[in-house]
Amino acid sequence: MTREIELKLDLTPSAAEALEGSTILGGKPERIPQRSVYFDTSDHALSMNGFSLRIRRSGRKRTQTIKADRAFPAGLFVRSEWERTVRNDRPVLDDTTPVPTVLGVGLEELAPVFEVRIARSVWKVKHDDALIELVLDRGEATTDDRISPICEIELELKSGTLSALFSLARHIDSVAPVRLGVQTKAERGYRLIGPAICSFKAEAVRLSKAMTAGQAFQHIVQNCIRQFRLNEAMLLTHRDVEALHQARVALRRLRSSFSIFKPLLAGAEEAKLDNSLRRLATKLGDARNLDVLLERARPGLLHDHLEAARDKIYSGVIGELASPRPRSLMLDLAEWLSSGDWRIRLDTCEDRDQPAREFAIAALERLRRKLRKHGRDLAAKNDAARHQIRKDAKKLRYAATFFVSLFERKHEPQRYEAFLIALEKFQDLLGSLNDLATAPSVLERLGLADLDDAAVLLAGHKKGALLKAASDAYDALSDTHSFWR
Repeated sequence: MTREIELKLDLTPSAAEALEGSTILGGKPERIPQRSVYFDTSDHALSMNGFSLRIRRSGRKRTQTIKADRAFPAGLFVRSEWERTVRNDRPVLDDTTPVPTVLGVGLEELAPVFEVRIARSVWKVKHDDALIELVLDRGEATTDDRISPICEIELELKSGTLSALFSLARHIDSVAPVRLGVQTKAERGYRLIGPAICSFKAEAVRLSKAMTAGQAFQHIVQNCIRQFRLNEAMLLTHRDVEALHQARVALRRLRSSFSIFKPLLAGAEEAKLDNSLRRLATKLGDARNLDVLLERARPGLLHDHLEAARDKIYSGVIGELASPRPRSLMLDLAEWLSSGDWRIRLDTCEDRDQPAREFAIAALERLRRKLRKHGRDLAAKNDAARHQIRKDAKKLRYAATFFVSLFERKHEPQRYEAFLIALEKFQDLLGSLNDLATAPSVLERLGLADLDDAAVLLAGHKKGALLKAASDAYDALSDTHSFWR
């Protein structure tokens, strides 16, 4: 078993050509054509358990590789690997690998599920006193009837510091735009097998009870970055409403994690990162506001104007995502997460090193007290105050979903489900009230407030009924048992 540390970067074919034509890489690369066959059971038991199994042919040599994915900062792939030479495209599995334990009686059911064909170029690069292997892969993952193109860079640290990987990535980005990579080749292949996906919801956060609060924070932020990057990639090729919504959700989850783990993060760098995330989230939020209005507007003049306005603002969003700022932000965030000063500060070590479950209990209790306090007399508050309550509810909901895997003792899962249902109902009603409150200003800003259809749209919800329902939902949530106590 070996350990590797890689930084993965995505790029376009034209950017790859620009990189090869630059002076960054030095001499000529080693060219290695590769064909990899990935194996699994019919129900994808290996993948479901976090493993991949491939046999790769390079020249006349065939190598079987089993990889176990682990939770590390987004973009960084630190994995356990089991490798051996094999004679043909038939897996050789024994007790030196984890596969028999994972599959048990399903071992004989292994069969090819997809192929990956790659034209690989390899350079050895010396950068900032580090030796880094730079691999440029261009090719495709294929099934019988579907293809997923691949164009990516893997920077593997052979010697030197982790910061050198990110420094080289930024140097590459200066001549060939690159984005933080969050998908393995195996993931690309598995996505060909299922239905086409236009957006990516947040994946479940799995925290180990042995984790410290600091390790839990790293895992949660990695999860959020991954959700953002997957949806950003979709947005850059398709103007999908749900992809934009999920990208915005990812940024909100990211910013909420900063707030939830604030006791660990008392520095200027995290404040700078949070401000950059907020600016990007605001741009996506402006587009989302128009999506919400369009869902409610009936066909007619107002709908046509809103659609034109949305097309314009989506162009602005795509332009922003295509600019260097988001690319740099994700690299900065990944580097800070993996090697930033927050990990070693003496003044925060007590909070950072405490068990994740203890930190989660204190954080959830604090957030619930805040929501209870602010949510009282909901109907008597103004729109701005209710918007703040809505943000409090979102933060509590995100914290609950971040920490749920730490609460699997007797009755805790059932209490979590009941708590989340009550919280989501309250949050949804606050969201409807917020949509009603923001619609007039959005229409005013677009110069559409005087259209006849605008009055119909604004009258589409009864505010009094929503306030009553939200107040009842608050009372129900207040009476719901905490799952962490």
